[in-house]
Amino acid sequence: MNISTQKEAAMRQDQFGLKNASYLSAGIATLPHDISERLRVARLQAISQRKIAQTQTAGAAVRSGSSAALTWGTGEGLSWWDRVGAVLPLIALVAGLLAINSFQGDNRTLELAEVDSALLTDDLPPAAFADPGFVQFLKAARQPDSEQ
Repeated sequence: MNISTQKEAAMRQDQFGLKNASYLSAGIATLPHDISERLRVARLQAISQRKIAQTQTAGAAVRSGSSAALTWGTGEGLSWWDRVGAVLPLIALVAGLLAINSFQGDNRTLELAEVDSALLTDDLPPAAFADPGFVQFLKAARQPDSEQ
């Protein structure tokens, strides 16, 4: 018995119970007091012995829904194209992230190449940049320019 058949059976039982309750309630006004009291007691006993309604858990609610991403395990109503359509956005996201990573890597490589070419074509040797006195040299070289 699958889920939809169980739901249909439960709905029919509820409809039958409501219909019987409406028939019984319609004729209760004409009954004598002692019979209506016995019926009330019988009704209370029936209610105390009734089955407790099954509460539907979140997992069952999700499985009975129609979301393509969440119902793969049930095998109900999903075609191959629906599954591809559910996975396609994930594939696009991964491809976009890989393209962004590659683009940023290329930009970083170009920036480093520009710095290297500037160092190698400069008048100063690269070892001068590692020298602690180089900052003093730059400050001394800028002071005459700032006075003019």
